[in-house]
Amino acid sequence: MTLQDNNTDILAVPCISELDDLSADNLITTLDDRGVRRTIEFVTDPKFPYRPLTTFSMAHSDRYIYIDFFVRCNFLRAVNYETNTAVYEDSAVAAMIQPNTNDPTFYIFTFNCIGTMSGYVVRPGCEPELMDCAVLDHIQRTASCGSRPFQELEGLFTWNILVAIPLDIMGICGKSWPLEIKGNFFKCATGTSQPHFLSWLPVDGNFPSAMQPEKFGRIILD
Repeated sequence: MTLQDNNTDILAVPCISELDDLSADNLITTLDDRGVRRTIEFVTDPKFPYRPLTTFSMAHSDRYIYIDFFVRCNFLRAVNYETNTAVYEDSAVAAMIQPNTNDPTFYIFTFNCIGTMSGYVVRPGCEPELMDCAVLDHIQRTASCGSRPFQELEGLFTWNILVAIPLDIMGICGKSWPLEIKGNFFKCATGTSQPHFLSWLPVDGNFPSAMQPEKFGRIILD
């Protein structure tokens, strides 16, 4: 695992070519051992101080960006089970990725703890645009909580979700590494009994409204 200072805004993501051929369990182990890990820990709104332990481990191949989100929390909720619904209300994590540093267009991928997701494209001066469900189906998801929806549970829960985002759905093609992109990562659960809003790099306000691409960090695909 590549250890880096969580306060820096540069994330060096290693290229591991064999990732595409691994099982989900081996992917998680490889990301833990050889990927880069960071903590999602900045409280974005002081009115919601709860801060569940949240980390993400990350690497890429020539075809996918792989992210394994790990969470330990007091409440667990997964009501949304259809693509492009309000998954941020559930126990959820998110990635915002700007694939071209010369183009301010960016993508928002949000996943709840059973793998339901929403996807948006955000272009300057425009309202966020929902991505086509058929495109989002190409994003692979493996959730430790399974795939069946459930109402909120109270207790101490540990869960993770492994996602593989195809590079080409964001217009990243070829094998020319290193490549610099930008982004930020989030943890939220607006509909739980203990709502919270956390980010990797600091922003002001609540996800998903507080997008603030000007505060994105540099992500180097090595």
